[in-house]
Amino acid sequence: MGRMLEDASKTILKENGIPVPGHSVISSSEEISEQHLRKPCVLKALVPVGKRGKAGAIKFADTVEETKTKADEIFQMTVRNFPVEKVLIEEKINIDEEWYVSITIDPQKQVPVIIATTEGGVEVEDLVKDAPEKVVIYHVEPFTELQPYQAKEIWSKLGVTGKPLVKATGILCKLYQVFMKYDCYILEINPLVLTKDENVMAAASVMGVDDAALYRHPELEGKVESGSERSWRPLTQLEKEMVKVNDADYRGTARYTEMDGGEIGFMCGGGGGSLLSFDALTNLGAAPANYTETGGNPPEEKVKGLTKGILSKQGVKGLFVAHNITNNTQIHVMARGIVNAIQELGIDPQVFPIVVREAGVNDEEGKKIFQEAGITYFGEDLTIEEAAAEMVKKMRGVS
Repeated sequence: MGRMLEDASKTILKENGIPVPGHSVISSSEEISEQHLRKPCVLKALVPVGKRGKAGAIKFADTVEETKTKADEIFQMTVRNFPVEKVLIEEKINIDEEWYVSITIDPQKQVPVIIATTEGGVEVEDLVKDAPEKVVIYHVEPFTELQPYQAKEIWSKLGVTGKPLVKATGILCKLYQVFMKYDCYILEINPLVLTKDENVMAAASVMGVDDAALYRHPELEGKVESGSERSWRPLTQLEKEMVKVNDADYRGTARYTEMDGGEIGFMCGGGGGSLLSFDALTNLGAAPANYTETGGNPPEEKVKGLTKGILSKQGVKGLFVAHNITNNTQIHVMARGIVNAIQELGIDPQVFPIVVREAGVNDEEGKKIFQEAGITYFGEDLTIEEAAAEMVKKMRGVS
């Protein structure tokens, strides 16, 4: 999944007929001029995380000099691990009420779900728990459009009437069209505001796109950072390279997260098996250099590219690979990809510790490939914890 910065999402909203504030982006306070101050403005840190207001990364200004001062303050900030490199400048809206609306996929029902409330500016999760009567949760039948009568029903339940009801109904239908059109996994407007003159406008937006569908949207190139929704900080250069490895082939998954320091390259099956394997190493005092999941039967080339990436991190002195049988991964394909990567990198398993613990489809063929390459291999005869202990033993000779 990939996040989109607010300026890009608002441009898309505007192109699809949804009112948004006039806005521009600056990389330095020196870019600010009178053209940004036709009216009082709002300055926002342009980072792919929420809660910017609580972090002090949203400020208001009335003059050019005040805007430059406030912009400099924001540029010096780091918001939830993201250093501010760009600032969004918007016209200040004359707000009467703040509402909230989001569209996402219900993980239980696996259908689109709309969450709406006229109690904007609060944590919607708390509102659902503490005052559910103030929130409407509406599931939409897949592969259909949101009809005006359905959108009107949502807002009517929240007490919206008159001209604002007409405006909000049209905007919600258009928001749902954007959600479906761009293969979004989240489209959140917080706040959706009612202005003093009874217009409705998207004052802030969060838009996330399924990066597996980006091939259908060449117009989004450069606007979506693939894989970014899993990151609590900006992606490192190596992480970006591994995203490219994963995106090069739709088959299987290859997810890579770089860790601070660490000496052991780590590659395991997704889900609980990966967590078990990672904990097995750390509980023994070892330091993994990364957290990597593979699953869904990635092809040999993807496995090779991922292995090369794992081993390219400075300070990596060994490699631990493990899968549980429930991962349903073709072990012989994994084996060919890993062995090819090691051979192309000129790594000698006799001096560079590598431990593989595999169980699953074609594991006997995989075992043969690994062992012929001189790599220590264990099957179901050893638990993942026991295999991790063997890896730690090997590492003691090179640490």
